[in-house]
Amino acid sequence: MTISTVDTLAAPHLSLIVPVYNGADRLPTSLEELRVFLRAQPYSWELILVDDCSNAETRAILEQFATSMPEVRLIRNEENRGKGSSVTRGMRAAVGKFRVFTDADLAYPATEVGKILADLEGGADVAIACRVLAESRYLMSPTFFSYLYTRHVMSRVFNAMVRWTLIPRVLDTQAGLKGFTAHAAEIVFPRITIPRFGFDVEALFIAKKHGLSLAQTAVFFRYDEEPTTVRFAEDVLRMMRDLLHIRRNDWRGRYA
Repeated sequence: MTISTVDTLAAPHLSLIVPVYNGADRLPTSLEELRVFLRAQPYSWELILVDDCSNAETRAILEQFATSMPEVRLIRNEENRGKGSSVTRGMRAAVGKFRVFTDADLAYPATEVGKILADLEGGADVAIACRVLAESRYLMSPTFFSYLYTRHVMSRVFNAMVRWTLIPRVLDTQAGLKGFTAHAAEIVFPRITIPRFGFDVEALFIAKKHGLSLAQTAVFFRYDEEPTTVRFAEDVLRMMRDLLHIRRNDWRGRYA
């Protein structure tokens, strides 16, 4: 299902894609932040919201917002497909010259989209937020300080494995803020096969394989929650399987 009021004949400068799954308690605040940010920009834009089969309360919020602005498109998955599938669907529906996706909770404030866009405008084919650059800054509750010793350390180990096995020199593959030129998006996203969180690594691997240039940008990032150790361990195991899946796909010529 798609609700659309955008004239696709007039390609906007920016397509901003936001995958959404539930989160009705914080969603109105995020949508208002996006509205204020986008309306302040001097360029044309479209906002694509991809609802990954959310609950009724979230659907109602999205529908009301989508009908309030002509630049907004709402795409709905009839079943829950995962973040990777939602981002891929939004990217393939986008018509902008530059296409950026960010998380619905705006862990990266809307203004950080401008940094990614600036890298794309400056000539990069792909631009990604990089939370581990020295210039990046975090906002974190003291109750999450244990993150520095659990998930953050494990994330660095996982990313090191990605660099050793698939994508050298990319410091932060899992950041939820990335951008692509229209040309890069049209190369990368038709080749995506991973429906959930491992799609970030797959997208960057495909970009590297096709010789696309990549910029890494320091960002401001907010930590709002820390997952349980058990859940994070499950995520790591799933991502390890995804790395093997990507390597097999490459051997079979899936990304050619």
